Amino acid sequence: MNNAERRIIICAGTGCVANGSLKVYEEFKRILGEKNIPVTLEFKKEEHNHDGIRISKSGCQGFCQMGPLVTIMPQEILYTKVKPEDVNEIIDTTIIGAGIVDRLLYVEPATKKHCTGPNDIPFYQRQSRTVLKECGFIDPESIDEYMSHGGYEQANRAFTKLSAKDICDEISFSGLRGRGGGGFPTGKKWELTRVQPGPKKYVICNGDEGDPGAFMDRSVMEGNPHSVIEGVIIACKAIGADQSYIYVRAEYPLAVQRMRKAVQDAYERGILGKGVFGTVNKIDCEVMEGAGAFVCGEETALIASITGKRGMPSPKPPFPAQKGLWDKPTVINNVETLATVPLIMKNGAAAFKKIGTEKSPGTKTFALTGHVSNTGLIEVPFGATLREVVHNIGGGVTDDKGNITPEGFKAVQIGGPSGGCLTKEHLDLSLDFDSLRSVGAMVGSGGLVVMNHQTCMVQIARFFMQFTQNESCGKCVLCREGTQQMLALLDDIIEGRATGETLKLLETLAWAVQKGSLCGLGKTAPNPILSTMKNFRAEYEAHVFQKRCPTRRCKALCLPVIDAAKCKGCTACVKQCPVGAITGERKMPHVIDASKCIKCGACIKVCKFNAIGI
Repeated sequence: MNNAERRIIICAGTGCVANGSLKVYEEFKRILGEKNIPVTLEFKKEEHNHDGIRISKSGCQGFCQMGPLVTIMPQEILYTKVKPEDVNEIIDTTIIGAGIVDRLLYVEPATKKHCTGPNDIPFYQRQSRTVLKECGFIDPESIDEYMSHGGYEQANRAFTKLSAKDICDEISFSGLRGRGGGGFPTGKKWELTRVQPGPKKYVICNGDEGDPGAFMDRSVMEGNPHSVIEGVIIACKAIGADQSYIYVRAEYPLAVQRMRKAVQDAYERGILGKGVFGTVNKIDCEVMEGAGAFVCGEETALIASITGKRGMPSPKPPFPAQKGLWDKPTVINNVETLATVPLIMKNGAAAFKKIGTEKSPGTKTFALTGHVSNTGLIEVPFGATLREVVHNIGGGVTDDKGNITPEGFKAVQIGGPSGGCLTKEHLDLSLDFDSLRSVGAMVGSGGLVVMNHQTCMVQIARFFMQFTQNESCGKCVLCREGTQQMLALLDDIIEGRATGETLKLLETLAWAVQKGSLCGLGKTAPNPILSTMKNFRAEYEAHVFQKRCPTRRCKALCLPVIDAAKCKGCTACVKQCPVGAITGERKMPHVIDASKCIKCGACIKVCKFNAIGI
């Protein structure tokens, strides 16, 4: 094998960059230069004719927990947690010597097996990476490399061979539904906009991903920005638009940078601008930075933000397809939806429908986090079950110390702050739009947080309520005041002030906010409360009626406990307790009377032997 066929790919997604992958990249360049090994940094169309080993950066490879990641091609060796000081050994052992550095391979926690590459790693083996397939492989800053993989061929076909109606029909037939959370049929949305009168229409790509722990759209924009632009171009042709906007939140600086470069490169190649693909058509595209308001994920709020107004929703109808940006018909799709479009056009709608379920075809990306062995960005077909995701791809549930606990699964929060909590009973539920909605959850944008038995569900509900309360734009009273009051009621429960009336009031208020709020943020904000009250009612009641937190996470509800093995019977705590709740003979372990204890913590402070804790 000659050097011309060899390639070193360093993951340069946000997670790996934060862990120093760019330093690893520079170290590869430096040491290969010192060893007089020819290096190529730029992609060349004649890949196999260039001299030297090619070093390139890629977008997120998904296995963020194990980054920085380095892939050696064509052997497909994946090195994990690589540091600059590891580079010399990789070059000597793998690049020059054709061996493997075992200590940098991923080790499967359950079997202790050393995995050579993605084909051996369960995290990758169980996935169906289609939208994400090239994110960890191609150089996101090289339009030539994107085009060498067939990039922009479908946009070209859309403009030179297909009518707008043809495109809308193809997307409708594919059954593609919006990946931003609502699941509205994309083809139907395009057709509704296409038939609107008037010469001026717009396409908006919604890259304002704001769910806590979600980074699917960010990874696509960072890892394969041209796929998003190609989806935008096809959407423009489908509805007759000549202007588009890609709205990216400012907290995603790397995504903004790469989207801007990709748009600039597309203009320079004549893919954007006047005379696209040799036609008389014109497509303009502008990358806009959003200020990071969660509510701007809602269509009308996003439109308001682009026009320079405060990001606040408006009542619908009229829908954006009828009266959107500057009162013109407008299509709004999220990043993953648009990145899927070129794949459908390339492989055909019939092929797309073979993946997933009948009413939810295709794949979906999820950000898998929480108490699982493997966390990161995953892509699975609709219809996969939670059990497959948690136990096979995620590698199993872990305790707070990271040890795998086979029976440790308690719940999963799916869909971010707009979603709901599912339990062990739902492990075999099909992950698709309709199945999740039937149990009070939703796909949402794809956040998926796994929780073990040491997690307090009231605290989880409060965490998401705090987020939505902060993000409420305040336009409608039910959302503005309702989220604030729900948060206060949850605080009462956690801090031991709640009564039975608190639970009734919380539930009633949650239903009212869900029913009466103006936009999706308010309508879905109560979901975490309602789903946890439904599935973990006993845990709420323990907080309220027994003044006890079963997981001992709520400090105000945790009785001090005396460790008999450490207690010396010095009586210091007995003397300090203001209510006489502690008793015991000198030089014998003491005990605390739960009915008298007021949880003041005075006994903990005075104990010299660390025998008292909560």
